[in-house]
Amino acid sequence: MSLPTILPQAAEQLLAEVVFPRIIRRPTTSAASTSAPPPPRLAPSPSPQTLTLMAAYAGTTSFFPYLVAGSSPAARRHGAAHRIRASAAGTTAEAAMDMVSEAELWEKGFMGMRKTKLVCTVGPACVEALPALARGGMGVARVNLCHGGREWHRAAMRAVRRLNDEEGFCVSLMVDTEGSQLLVADHGGATSVKAEDDSEWLFTNKKTDEAHPFTMHVNFEKFSDGILVGDELVIDGGMATFEVTEKIGNDLRCKCTDPGLLLPRAKLSFWRNGKLAERNFGLPTLSAKDWADIEFGIAEGVDCIALSFVKDDNDIKQLKAYLSRRSLEHIKIFAKIESLESLKNLKDIVKASDGVMVARGDLGVQIPLEQIPAIQESIVTLCRHLNKPVIVASQLLESMVEYPTPTRAEVADVSEAVRQYADAVMLSAESAIGAYPQKALSVLRVASERMESWSREESMQKLLPQHQLAIALPDRISEQICNCAVEMANNLAVDAIFVYTKHGHMASLLSRNRPNPPIFALTDDAHSRKSMNLYWGVIPLLLPLSNSMEDNFNKTISLMKSKGSVKPGDTILLVSDSDLNRPCAATSVFQSIQVRLVD
Repeated sequence: MSLPTILPQAAEQLLAEVVFPRIIRRPTTSAASTSAPPPPRLAPSPSPQTLTLMAAYAGTTSFFPYLVAGSSPAARRHGAAHRIRASAAGTTAEAAMDMVSEAELWEKGFMGMRKTKLVCTVGPACVEALPALARGGMGVARVNLCHGGREWHRAAMRAVRRLNDEEGFCVSLMVDTEGSQLLVADHGGATSVKAEDDSEWLFTNKKTDEAHPFTMHVNFEKFSDGILVGDELVIDGGMATFEVTEKIGNDLRCKCTDPGLLLPRAKLSFWRNGKLAERNFGLPTLSAKDWADIEFGIAEGVDCIALSFVKDDNDIKQLKAYLSRRSLEHIKIFAKIESLESLKNLKDIVKASDGVMVARGDLGVQIPLEQIPAIQESIVTLCRHLNKPVIVASQLLESMVEYPTPTRAEVADVSEAVRQYADAVMLSAESAIGAYPQKALSVLRVASERMESWSREESMQKLLPQHQLAIALPDRISEQICNCAVEMANNLAVDAIFVYTKHGHMASLLSRNRPNPPIFALTDDAHSRKSMNLYWGVIPLLLPLSNSMEDNFNKTISLMKSKGSVKPGDTILLVSDSDLNRPCAATSVFQSIQVRLVD
């Protein structure tokens, strides 16, 4: 019997013998018997949408892609999506846990819940598969405004919003500005072009409607200012290398010294004596197009803006001030670290921003490749110290743009980002234009889960040093309460942490300590719920809250019992934020830690 024949049979046996006996707690009763008391059970049966999600989840987390019902991938995708829509329509406003977290909790229990968040870039390859990606664990959908037109961007953003409004998901929407990408060159063709050794090429800013052989058109008029004959011109961080042999006005004639592929919209960098030739063109970080894109994103209800080619903290402060004047503080600003200039001002940028994206692709164009791993780890560590979520992005599973399985080195790269306790990892081209977006997301998830499990087994979080953040006494109290709460949670081996928070600050302080149990952050603010989607280990829930911790706890337990998410004997550690109904700037320091046993 061949391997392809064995796998579906093994999957069916696993589904029949392992998965469903764990999720179906009791037989379905008839309408006539509904008045009789139900038989004893550990917890209620999961909702229909949860069962659907569990079947889909089992299919994507295991090495058996056949666990999802249906005769074909398309049938599985559309059939599952239809069932989710039908059942989600009847969900009440109080049923606030997103279906993916609910299914994951049922399947793996509290300690098996994934802590690292997953970001997918939306593109032509995956826009039709967004429900499947959401079921597979996508917590943030990123729309890159560098590519595509306005109508396509609008359709993609509204498709993401429909996931939440109609299908019961909680996916945050991030847009990525283009920024001042000064040195981008194009050969005019749709595919890559090979640059041969010793071939001569012209790099020019003259615009033309036709492609010309051995010619690259650069998008910036002054791209050659300050460049000398003998300087190196490097394409996409090393895809090909040229030597500048002649300057002709603003144009450069170059000879290929290291042959390779020239891709459309290739990024250029100039090097002299082994160092980047730094030049300051005096252009603002946010161009007129970027401001128009930001307005467009605001109109479409974005939750986060990723700011490209940030130079210093003033870039962040300028955009934050603009949003504040329009009462849009709930939109979070993520600084993309992708230039030598941003590295020089890293700490100030991190402090000013709401989060950081380590854009390793563009960063690798401006610094030597061998420095990328150490720089990544230093950025991740700094962000955790300063309590800012950090996304590790670019080329995590680059080979899966074309191939259905990653290289082992790519899996190790993902695992290293998770070992460093990055809040999130991101797919770029893999999901936007790749041939296997769902498989790439599945690899990202299973690699994250395995490394998290190993880190818990080795108690790696004990090695994480903590640095005091707060200065004012109320803030120091909040910080110490969260530090102590996580230490208690780990030492007592509680099943979960519940935190009641208005704006998500206490949840972020708990997340910063990387506890073993998951953090359920309960808030009555929809914007705060979306912003917590990028906090490591935090499952945000929307629930009406009061000032009474007892009322909040009873309401939470009642809700989670009704969904079968908790059972008698579970141990919960509770953390309450300052007076929940007061504004963020309130100075009240009424906070507490409690440990409760579920009756």
